[in-house]
Amino acid sequence: MSSYPVHTPDTAPAQSQPALQQLQNAFGLIPNIAGTMAASPVLLNGFVGLFERVHASSLTEPQIQTLLLTNAVTNASEWPVAFHTALALKQGVPPADVDAIRHGALPADAALAALSTLARTLIGKRGRLTEADQQRFLDAGFSAEQILEVIAVVAASTITNYVASVTQPPLEAQFEAFVWHAPVL
Repeated sequence: MSSYPVHTPDTAPAQSQPALQQLQNAFGLIPNIAGTMAASPVLLNGFVGLFERVHASSLTEPQIQTLLLTNAVTNASEWPVAFHTALALKQGVPPADVDAIRHGALPADAALAALSTLARTLIGKRGRLTEADQQRFLDAGFSAEQILEVIAVVAASTITNYVASVTQPPLEAQFEAFVWHAPVL
């Protein structure tokens, strides 16, 4: 049982309320993960600001969701895997590619595979990409600037992944069909 409450706009600190409302407007709900983050206005507002920038990048929504799902699986973070599975499917990521990522494999789509590989490599190497790592991404048709955008996505999703692991928010009913459990190590 988590000791972190899932705040609503009525129970959250005043400095968190505008961000919660912004998420309500964007998603049609306030994700439980954001409700737990709301206890810290610094965390919630930083997170929302970073995600706004990520979604305004040159990456498409299916590409961003591929990164977010890959990051959640790589970080073994259960709530974000379910959430980003639903969003990836909604954004048009092929179901077979979503399933591959959820099972630790690469998507069949070459561009999505390059994104997924770069995200895993960034996480696994703690940001220490080699020239070969970067060149593989560039050879897939991406730019050097997009490597930096992927870093922003990894940073944003690391917040979500770590918060979910620490606070263990309940999974919303609409995401229960996408429940995922981290492999036991």
